[in-house]
Amino acid sequence: MVVIAKEYKTVTEIVGPLMIVEGVEGVTYGELADIRLQDGSMRRGRVLEVSGDRAVVQVFEGTSGLSPQDVKVRFLAKGMELGVSMEMLGRVFDGFGRPIDDGPAIIPEKYLNVNGSPMNPFSRDYPNEFIQTGISTIDLLNTLVRGQKLPLFSGSGLPHSRLAVQIARQAKVLKTGEKFAVVFAAMGITFEEAEFFIADFRRTGAIERSVVFVNLADDPPIERIALPRMALTAAEYLAFEKDMHVLVIMTDITNYCEALREISAARREVPGRRGYPGYLYTDLSTIYERAGRIKGKKGSITQIPVLTMPEDDKTHPIPDLTGYITEGQIIIHRGLNARGIYPPVDVLPSLSRLKDKGIGDGKTREDHADLMNQLYSAYARGKNAKELAVVLGESALSETDLLFVKFADTFEDRFVRQGEDENRSIEESMRIGWELLSMLPRGELKRVRDKYIEKYLPKG
Repeated sequence: MVVIAKEYKTVTEIVGPLMIVEGVEGVTYGELADIRLQDGSMRRGRVLEVSGDRAVVQVFEGTSGLSPQDVKVRFLAKGMELGVSMEMLGRVFDGFGRPIDDGPAIIPEKYLNVNGSPMNPFSRDYPNEFIQTGISTIDLLNTLVRGQKLPLFSGSGLPHSRLAVQIARQAKVLKTGEKFAVVFAAMGITFEEAEFFIADFRRTGAIERSVVFVNLADDPPIERIALPRMALTAAEYLAFEKDMHVLVIMTDITNYCEALREISAARREVPGRRGYPGYLYTDLSTIYERAGRIKGKKGSITQIPVLTMPEDDKTHPIPDLTGYITEGQIIIHRGLNARGIYPPVDVLPSLSRLKDKGIGDGKTREDHADLMNQLYSAYARGKNAKELAVVLGESALSETDLLFVKFADTFEDRFVRQGEDENRSIEESMRIGWELLSMLPRGELKRVRDKYIEKYLPKG
């Protein structure tokens, strides 16, 4: 027997992108709804809240031109789903998973709920395999590990988009024969940025192993909220059903949070810090915690969320809460960018909390940890000496301090700086690191074991 869903003509109020339907029965949170207009056209919505016989529905295409008396609403008894198949690789989609690259429609292998299935903490496997991004400051000093979530903290006007595309283009696992894919999710970006991302993927051939989701700045806020969940659903399918290692890059999380704030204001919710909803932490965690590995499965999901810090403020709620949920951060520095250094990664405050799990003999190289610690220590000492010279003058520095100042400048110029198309292997990054350490007296290399100095430090 076919059950025909009931149509409601009881819309009582329309506020921003929301409409309130009264007298409903059996409606659940997250359920999809079809909204029929007077002219017969349809819009799609989703239930945001149910209170008794009253439902708050968010309209995907917006509510412009709608009036309560002219609208009929039918609830579909299912949540938002994404049709997935291997045909998604090489394609570009909007925030609702519809192809926007003029290609044919995807023939789904199955439909998956975009909210995903909660990952049992007991079944999680610990991240412990190195992912090479081709960026020295990440690979050697803030190593990305398979199954990790490592955000990129940036500021407006800095080249985080270029860096995100470079990582998407270059990232790979070092084991031969491993299947690797990239899911790229762009939220609230301009048309020019979207063209840049897609053109770069096509120019380099990276599109063949990528699934791209794009939401423009003038698209509805609800699409911006749906997009990361669409992207992660595609990633979960590729990782846990097709045994692929999937890198998910999401930019810009700040635009996602602004859309959340806009919807929260329309719902007249009590605002939290800086007007963001009080559940911002919980909402972000439902995105970030979909990264990881599952015991018994070959695939994995690794996340690099990109977010621009308003006014370069690390204490702003978005970077602050992101830092609590994720395992470190890569910080883009405005001063380095002003000096023409790309990628302008600020090494000292950047951190990968899982870096020690993905390095060492059998993963990268035996001397990785010692070299990383020595480079970090020497660079920090050189920066401190430079700050001291500003206050007291260079004459107040010892000969050794002046060597460390020279080391810090050369480190930024040779190690941090690299070309946009320069894909350095971990061995190449280590070679540069050891060459830089040869600038210092051997007695100052206190964080590297003697056997590694003998083996890897350039002679003469």
